[in-house]
Amino acid sequence: MKAPEFWSNPPDRPGWLSSVLWPAAALWQLGAKWRIDRARPEQAPVPVLCVGNLTAGGAGKSPMVAALVQHLAVRGTVAHIVSRGYGGRIKGPHLVDDDADSAADVGDEPLMLAGYGTVWVADDRAAGARAAAEAGAKLVILDDGFQNPGLAKDASIVMVDAGQGFGNGRVIPAGPLREPVHQGLDRADLIVLVGDQKSRERVAQIWPVLGTKPVLGARLVPQKTGLALDVAKVIAFAGIGRPEKFFQTLRDLGADIVASHGFADHQVYDRKILQRLVREARDANAILVTTEKDAVRLPEAFRSQAFTVQIRLEPDDWAPIDVILDRICPAPGAEIGTESP
Repeated sequence: MKAPEFWSNPPDRPGWLSSVLWPAAALWQLGAKWRIDRARPEQAPVPVLCVGNLTAGGAGKSPMVAALVQHLAVRGTVAHIVSRGYGGRIKGPHLVDDDADSAADVGDEPLMLAGYGTVWVADDRAAGARAAAEAGAKLVILDDGFQNPGLAKDASIVMVDAGQGFGNGRVIPAGPLREPVHQGLDRADLIVLVGDQKSRERVAQIWPVLGTKPVLGARLVPQKTGLALDVAKVIAFAGIGRPEKFFQTLRDLGADIVASHGFADHQVYDRKILQRLVREARDANAILVTTEKDAVRLPEAFRSQAFTVQIRLEPDDWAPIDVILDRICPAPGAEIGTESP
């Protein structure tokens, strides 16, 4: 489903519908607290670094995970990713094979991340961490799972979309939050604000609680493509947390977007949708363009008809992340407490 528009209202004006749904949100919050309080988190055989967020929808978690895997490889640390595999039928623990598995098997995000490193899908995150350790992982990166109490985290990075912040500041279904902001940030070791400098400053003013934890800025940067987007007509489509963010990225690249179609996060593209997109592109003499996450959900026969724009996350500085990594999993040959090279 798409996020309701009132979820994006400012916190001082959450909207009347949000107020109507407040009792349901209170029940959600109580249920989540009860689940956390009664849990007995399992300690994994290796350190666990969680990358999560406080809101429903995208906040840059998967790009952060991909960047971490590559950064850890440079440090000489063997890291495996563990994901719930949202949208996939396999419960796991299952080692993702990007040649044999489909998004219907393991979920779109794990399949996409398998292009960057070793990925396990496991409905039971603790079992996934054990499987990763047995397979040789020296560190587990938990993709999402910040609100899952079944696996102990040695450190947690909370991603925040600077363009959205925490929406109207209320818990599901009255707002986009999975848990109250203060409660969630109490468990965070680092907050990563994703967006331009102006957006970061604005969200920090609205939510001064962000100043209670170390904050690192980061940007989502499109990679160079073989397509001259600035001279091509484009029909863009995306089924991600915030499709408009992808469409704006294309505009920033100079694309002439003649039409854009935002679908629900993890959208399953059936034949009717795909035929309509192909027909629309043909009639407009345009090129279909989508995200890397959407591309893995497309039928194999259709992928050649849509151009994929890859996005990478670039932190302003790796030093705050290295401080966390040095604490929980020093680079091979490094002593605890020393700086990484």
